[in-house]
Amino acid sequence: MATVFPLLASQIIIFFLFSFSNQNYGYATTLDKNFFRLKEEKLSHFRLYWHDIYSGSNPTAVPVVAAPQKNSSTLFGAISMIDDPLTEGPELSSKLVGKAQGFYASAARDENGLMMVMNFAFMEGKYNGSTISVLGRNKVFSPMREMPVIGGSGLFRFARGYVEARTHKFDATTGDATVEYNIYVLHY
Repeated sequence: MATVFPLLASQIIIFFLFSFSNQNYGYATTLDKNFFRLKEEKLSHFRLYWHDIYSGSNPTAVPVVAAPQKNSSTLFGAISMIDDPLTEGPELSSKLVGKAQGFYASAARDENGLMMVMNFAFMEGKYNGSTISVLGRNKVFSPMREMPVIGGSGLFRFARGYVEARTHKFDATTGDATVEYNIYVLHY
Protein backbone atom coordinates (compact mmCIF):
# COMPACT_ATOMS: atom_id res chain seq x y z
CA MET A 1 0.00 0.00 0.00
CA ALA A 2 2.88 2.35 0.78
CA THR A 3 4.23 2.03 -2.75
CA VAL A 4 0.83 2.38 -4.41
CA PHE A 5 0.01 5.76 -2.83
CA PRO A 6 3.08 7.66 -4.25
CA LEU A 7 2.46 6.12 -7.66
CA LEU A 8 -1.22 7.08 -7.62
CA ALA A 9 -0.42 10.57 -6.28
CA SER A 10 2.13 11.16 -9.05
CA GLN A 11 -0.36 10.04 -11.72
CA ILE A 12 -3.00 12.39 -10.33
CA ILE A 13 -0.52 15.30 -10.30
CA ILE A 14 0.53 14.58 -13.90
CA PHE A 15 -3.14 14.36 -14.95
CA PHE A 16 -3.90 17.76 -13.41
CA LEU A 17 -0.77 19.39 -14.87
CA PHE A 18 -1.72 18.30 -18.38
CA SER A 19 -5.40 19.03 -17.88
CA PHE A 20 -4.96 22.66 -16.88
CA SER A 21 -1.89 23.70 -18.88
CA ASN A 22 -3.70 23.40 -22.23
CA GLN A 23 -7.40 23.22 -22.91
CA ASN A 24 -8.01 20.09 -24.94
CA TYR A 25 -11.33 19.49 -26.64
CA GLY A 26 -10.40 16.35 -28.58
CA TYR A 27 -10.01 18.02 -31.98
CA ALA A 28 -8.60 21.34 -30.70
CA THR A 29 -5.96 22.29 -28.17
CA THR A 30 -5.16 25.71 -26.73
CA LEU A 31 -1.45 26.38 -27.20
CA ASP A 32 0.93 28.71 -25.45
CA LYS A 33 1.97 31.44 -27.92
CA ASN A 34 5.59 30.92 -26.85
CA PHE A 35 5.35 27.58 -28.69
CA PHE A 36 5.61 29.55 -31.97
CA ARG A 37 8.53 31.68 -30.69
CA LEU A 38 6.66 34.83 -31.73
CA LYS A 39 8.54 38.09 -31.41
CA GLU A 40 6.96 41.28 -30.14
CA GLU A 41 3.93 42.39 -32.12
CA LYS A 42 4.43 45.50 -34.26
CA LEU A 43 2.31 47.81 -36.40
CA SER A 44 3.48 48.37 -39.98
CA HIS A 45 2.16 50.77 -42.62
CA PHE A 46 2.49 50.23 -46.37
CA ARG A 47 1.36 52.57 -49.13
CA LEU A 48 1.00 50.78 -52.45
CA TYR A 49 -0.71 51.42 -55.76
CA TRP A 50 -2.99 48.72 -57.16
CA HIS A 51 -3.31 48.68 -60.97
CA ASP A 52 -6.49 46.97 -62.21
CA ILE A 53 -6.13 46.68 -65.99
CA TYR A 54 -8.96 45.35 -68.18
CA SER A 55 -7.78 46.90 -71.45
CA GLY A 56 -5.02 45.98 -73.88
CA SER A 57 -3.49 42.70 -74.90
CA ASN A 58 -2.18 41.82 -71.41
CA PRO A 59 -4.97 42.55 -68.89
CA THR A 60 -4.43 41.94 -65.16
CA ALA A 61 -8.17 41.66 -64.44
CA VAL A 62 -10.47 39.37 -66.41
CA PRO A 63 -14.20 38.80 -66.08
CA VAL A 64 -14.95 35.14 -65.28
CA VAL A 65 -18.70 35.38 -64.59
CA ALA A 66 -20.95 37.87 -66.37
CA ALA A 67 -23.78 39.62 -64.57
CA PRO A 68 -26.86 37.38 -64.92
CA GLN A 69 -29.14 40.37 -65.56
CA LYS A 70 -27.95 42.27 -68.60
CA ASN A 71 -29.80 45.44 -67.58
CA SER A 72 -28.21 45.70 -64.10
CA SER A 73 -26.50 49.07 -63.57
CA THR A 74 -24.34 47.57 -60.81
CA LEU A 75 -23.42 44.36 -62.71
CA PHE A 76 -24.73 42.42 -59.69
CA GLY A 77 -23.33 38.87 -59.77
CA ALA A 78 -20.33 39.60 -62.01
CA ILE A 79 -16.97 38.18 -60.89
CA SER A 80 -13.46 39.15 -62.03
CA MET A 81 -10.15 37.41 -61.28
CA ILE A 82 -7.13 39.62 -60.67
CA ASP A 83 -3.37 39.44 -60.79
CA ASP A 84 -2.84 43.18 -60.38
CA PRO A 85 0.57 44.83 -60.06
CA LEU A 86 1.32 46.60 -56.77
CA THR A 87 3.77 49.45 -57.22
CA GLU A 88 5.50 52.02 -55.02
CA GLY A 89 4.09 54.95 -56.98
CA PRO A 90 0.91 55.70 -58.92
CA GLU A 91 2.57 55.13 -62.31
CA LEU A 92 2.49 51.57 -63.62
CA SER A 93 6.16 52.04 -64.54
CA SER A 94 7.17 52.65 -60.89
CA LYS A 95 8.89 49.92 -58.89
CA LEU A 96 6.89 46.65 -58.73
CA VAL A 97 6.78 45.38 -55.13
CA GLY A 98 4.13 42.67 -55.43
CA LYS A 99 0.85 41.47 -56.88
CA ALA A 100 -2.75 41.59 -55.68
CA GLN A 101 -4.09 38.14 -56.51
CA GLY A 102 -7.67 37.02 -56.00
CA PHE A 103 -11.09 38.08 -57.20
CA TYR A 104 -13.85 40.57 -56.67
CA ALA A 105 -17.56 40.21 -57.19
CA SER A 106 -20.35 42.72 -57.60
CA ALA A 107 -22.27 41.96 -54.41
CA ALA A 108 -24.79 44.83 -54.24
CA ARG A 109 -27.92 45.13 -56.36
CA ASP A 110 -28.71 48.78 -55.65
CA GLU A 111 -25.23 50.37 -55.50
CA ASN A 112 -21.72 49.74 -56.77
CA GLY A 113 -20.36 47.53 -54.01
CA LEU A 114 -17.77 44.81 -54.46
CA MET A 115 -16.77 41.90 -52.28
CA MET A 116 -12.97 41.88 -52.45
CA VAL A 117 -11.00 38.68 -51.79
CA MET A 118 -7.29 39.10 -52.41
CA ASN A 119 -3.78 38.43 -51.22
CA PHE A 120 -1.15 41.13 -51.45
CA ALA A 121 1.79 38.91 -52.40
CA PHE A 122 5.08 40.73 -51.85
CA MET A 123 7.94 40.08 -54.27
CA GLU A 124 10.54 42.54 -53.08
CA GLY A 125 13.00 42.99 -50.20
CA LYS A 126 12.41 41.83 -46.64
CA TYR A 127 8.77 40.89 -47.32
CA ASN A 128 9.47 38.80 -50.46
CA GLY A 129 7.27 35.67 -50.32
CA SER A 130 4.99 37.01 -47.58
CA THR A 131 1.31 37.83 -48.09
CA ILE A 132 -1.39 40.00 -46.52
CA SER A 133 -4.95 38.71 -46.96
CA VAL A 134 -7.84 41.15 -47.42
CA LEU A 135 -11.53 40.27 -47.50
CA GLY A 136 -14.23 42.91 -47.33
CA ARG A 137 -16.74 45.27 -48.88
CA ASN A 138 -15.52 47.91 -51.31
CA LYS A 139 -18.08 50.62 -52.10
CA VAL A 140 -16.07 51.67 -55.16
CA PHE A 141 -17.34 55.21 -55.71
CA SER A 142 -16.82 56.33 -52.10
CA PRO A 143 -13.79 58.59 -51.64
CA MET A 144 -12.25 56.21 -49.07
CA ARG A 145 -13.11 52.57 -48.45
CA GLU A 146 -11.96 50.48 -45.49
CA MET A 147 -11.56 46.71 -45.60
CA PRO A 148 -10.21 44.28 -43.00
CA VAL A 149 -6.90 42.44 -43.11
CA ILE A 150 -7.88 38.92 -42.08
CA GLY A 151 -4.49 37.23 -42.00
CA GLY A 152 -1.30 36.63 -43.86
CA SER A 153 1.68 34.34 -44.34
CA GLY A 154 5.43 34.50 -43.91
CA LEU A 155 6.33 37.64 -41.98
CA PHE A 156 2.60 38.41 -41.74
CA ARG A 157 1.58 35.17 -40.04
CA PHE A 158 -1.20 35.97 -37.51
CA ALA A 159 -1.67 39.41 -39.14
CA ARG A 160 -4.68 41.59 -38.51
CA GLY A 161 -5.53 45.15 -39.39
CA TYR A 162 -7.21 47.11 -42.15
CA VAL A 163 -6.64 48.75 -45.50
CA GLU A 164 -7.84 52.10 -46.78
CA ALA A 165 -8.47 52.33 -50.52
CA ARG A 166 -8.67 55.61 -52.44
CA THR A 167 -9.15 55.75 -56.20
CA HIS A 168 -6.24 57.58 -57.79
CA LYS A 169 -7.39 57.22 -61.40
CA PHE A 170 -10.34 55.54 -63.12
CA ASP A 171 -11.06 55.25 -66.86
CA ALA A 172 -14.80 54.66 -67.30
CA THR A 173 -14.30 53.67 -70.96
CA THR A 174 -11.81 50.82 -70.36
CA GLY A 175 -12.57 50.01 -66.71
CA ASP A 176 -8.88 50.43 -65.85
CA ALA A 177 -8.19 51.80 -62.37
CA THR A 178 -5.30 52.81 -60.16
CA VAL A 179 -6.10 52.70 -56.46
CA GLU A 180 -3.93 53.86 -53.56
CA TYR A 181 -3.93 51.29 -50.75
CA ASN A 182 -2.76 52.22 -47.26
CA ILE A 183 -2.29 49.03 -45.27
CA TYR A 184 -2.12 49.10 -41.48
CA VAL A 185 -1.19 45.66 -40.19
CA LEU A 186 -0.31 44.23 -36.78
CA HIS A 187 2.08 41.31 -37.10
CA TYR A 188 4.97 39.60 -35.33
